[in-house]
Amino acid sequence: MTSAPDATPDSTSIEEYESIAGEGTWGQAFRRRVAADPDRVAVHTLDDSTSLTYAELLARVDAVAGGLVKLGLGRGETVALMLSNRPEFHLCDLAAATIGAAPFSIYQTLAPEQIAYVVADAGARVAIIEKAFCKQFFEARKQLDALEHVIVIDGDGRENTHVLADVEGSNPDFDGAAAAAATEPDDLLTLIYTSGTTGPPKGVQLSNRNLFTVARAVVEAGQVPPGGRVISWLPTAHIAERALNYYLPMVLGSTITTCDNPREIVSYLPKVKPSFFFAVPRIWEKMKAGIEAQIAGQPDDQRSLVESALAAAVAKVRLEQRGEAVPADIAAAVEHADRELFSMLRQLLGLDQAVAVLVGAAPTPLEVLEFFHAIGIRLADGWGMSETCAIGTVNPPERMKLGTVGKPLPGIEVKLADDGEVLIRGANIMMGYRNQPEKTAETIAADGWLATGDIGQIDADGYLKIVDRKKEIIINAAGKNMSPANIEATLKGASALIGQACVIGDARPYNTALLVLDADFAPAWAAKNGVAATTIAELAADGRVRAAVQEGVDAANAKLARVEQIKKFHIVAGDWLPGGDELTPTMKLKRKPIAAKYAAEIDALYA
Repeated sequence: MTSAPDATPDSTSIEEYESIAGEGTWGQAFRRRVAADPDRVAVHTLDDSTSLTYAELLARVDAVAGGLVKLGLGRGETVALMLSNRPEFHLCDLAAATIGAAPFSIYQTLAPEQIAYVVADAGARVAIIEKAFCKQFFEARKQLDALEHVIVIDGDGRENTHVLADVEGSNPDFDGAAAAAATEPDDLLTLIYTSGTTGPPKGVQLSNRNLFTVARAVVEAGQVPPGGRVISWLPTAHIAERALNYYLPMVLGSTITTCDNPREIVSYLPKVKPSFFFAVPRIWEKMKAGIEAQIAGQPDDQRSLVESALAAAVAKVRLEQRGEAVPADIAAAVEHADRELFSMLRQLLGLDQAVAVLVGAAPTPLEVLEFFHAIGIRLADGWGMSETCAIGTVNPPERMKLGTVGKPLPGIEVKLADDGEVLIRGANIMMGYRNQPEKTAETIAADGWLATGDIGQIDADGYLKIVDRKKEIIINAAGKNMSPANIEATLKGASALIGQACVIGDARPYNTALLVLDADFAPAWAAKNGVAATTIAELAADGRVRAAVQEGVDAANAKLARVEQIKKFHIVAGDWLPGGDELTPTMKLKRKPIAAKYAAEIDALYA
């Protein structure tokens, strides 16, 4: 019972990968892919208003690359990109890589001061942006004396800018093949700026060698087969988007559909039918909540049948995870449910043709993993960071252990320090932090082991479980160490009403939590239960909603040690959005800003 045949490592996949990537660079690999699949669509929009085959993309890449050279850009320099997920991102990024320059992306939610910081730190003399971000970028430009050229892809040439159409093809004598051939595996490929949750963002420098180490390891581990369909939808400043939805698919000759509004990703899935799909936990949580909202809205008899089928499927998953035999009656019930219900559900979600589906970048509630495995979508949890070029471990398709982030990829080593911190070593490890040699030396030891800042556990079979960030571990007033991320994942897994959770308890006598209602599930729950309120703010103040959330907190507490349990909680009157006051662009909690913003509410919980 799977959404598609398992991805398994085989010599064909490795040979396909080696024929394109080898020991070269991104620019060289792209040209070999074009030679192998010139007529396959490389990148397009959903409505095909823009659609480029690999051959067409190469022609435009060389035309833009020549224009960049004419502006004075050269190998070893950096290029700032502030673009949404659109074909022009791939065009401009590849053009820079062709000449050995290192393109890096800027989060669209950054303030002008933050934009100025990363552009200055990268030392970019050229920036490529789109009209939608001109206001904040032009404000940042006032602080960037070294920034010589700004190209607005859909601009009009005013305010001392270039138009992409004028840059493209402005250097007809440019030889793209010669420029790409001059690049080296250890050249800087891109910069990834960290979220900056504990200070100014650090520029993670990744080389071509880093990329291809991870790409080959992912293929060898059987995670992503050649060809297929992928959706580009996460911010391109996120290493997971770059590595898994851009670099790797193009090396493997996939067709990439761009989704310029990440809020629409769920609607894209059934239209694209991706063969590979990666999403952060919040997306899987929202899909689960959406399904549960639909189930909750069905007549009682139908709802009861679906809930029984799901319960049997989850029971089967848990038995299999424990290595126990599945009773014949449960196996038969699940087989029937898969044929009559789950198969149609996979089609509706658009994941019925997915060979591999991955989750990562934050802790995933166990209940979410069990739910998707139950309906036949074998969601694989993985772990990595910008400094490891996106990924270091992943659950192997032949044996997934839910609740862990799997085993190290081929060629990558993982071990624990004496205090439980996860250490990782391999050719995927970053070149270092840009302009911060001291920070680099603190992070990467002389023998190559990188200290990740994550606390973990490794079981007897070599599977890694992430406990929490080392700096975020809660030590309560009695000196007990606890993982807030684990508690938060348990809370979210216990109730579909809880969309976000932030646990408070450091140096406190007991744990409390700030909770945010799920913006999709809460209104549906309210309508089903006769609650007149419709907005998230109104629902947060409703007594019946609070009682239902309390039931979820009680259910979570039953799974937690007494010292970890949530004694009191506050429901926030609103939503927390990526790039806002409470969440980074990659959806990580901004714990210190949250503590400051909600100081009064937190103090009331301890009054």
